[in-house]
Amino acid sequence: MTMVLLTAIGVGAATIIGAVIGFIFKNITHKFSDIVLSFAAGVMLSAAVLGLILPSVEYGGKFGILITVAGIFTGAVCLNLMDKVVPHLHKLTGNDSEHHSSTNLDKVLLFVTAIAIHNLPEGIAAGVGFGAGDDTQALIIAGGIALQNIPEGMVIIGPMLAAGVSPRKTFLCAAATGIIEVAGTLIGYFAVSVASAILPFALAFAGGTMLYVISDEMIPETHSHGSERGATYALLAGFCVMLVTDVLLG
Repeated sequence: MTMVLLTAIGVGAATIIGAVIGFIFKNITHKFSDIVLSFAAGVMLSAAVLGLILPSVEYGGKFGILITVAGIFTGAVCLNLMDKVVPHLHKLTGNDSEHHSSTNLDKVLLFVTAIAIHNLPEGIAAGVGFGAGDDTQALIIAGGIALQNIPEGMVIIGPMLAAGVSPRKTFLCAAATGIIEVAGTLIGYFAVSVASAILPFALAFAGGTMLYVISDEMIPETHSHGSERGATYALLAGFCVMLVTDVLLG
């Protein structure tokens, strides 16, 4: 339980670390942030497949593949429904949100709210990994999510400051999005621990949410500033780093 709690805090703290970086480097280039986000996407892709989806098939027994496919699509559909209510990264980080006008404050706050809401299922994915009983895979999954949270924390800062939000409130908002992820991690862990029968579906559901975030949000965002080739290789590098790590850790 101690490891789960520390990991949950670490995953949430990654957003705060990103926010601090965002304060220090307010004018960080899109190209750099795209490379970091792409690498994180590769890490998450590998973690979703190796740490969630394949174990879901294994634990599902005779109907493992059916349970896994159903779980993946259920996770993706749930996030799609959430997107219809509150759009996320690539839908709100365009030039309009960066104008130095307080008229954009509502849009920026919507952007921050979107990140907070989407962090919940990401946290659940990390918690489900621990609930499966494989701490190594769980740490890999959590590491991938934490890595993705750093650039996510970075992109919160600029638009909020530009919209006239004070540095103190900006930092607190960024921290709040990380705290949501801590809660999600604990929810995922306890849900699977209490009802082990739902483990295969829960693993696939978490994997589906991660695949949705990668395809619908991270990749479009990293390909929207003219750095497609670098972003693609960064994604492949992230995937391979996690693949090698998984093999070496057995």
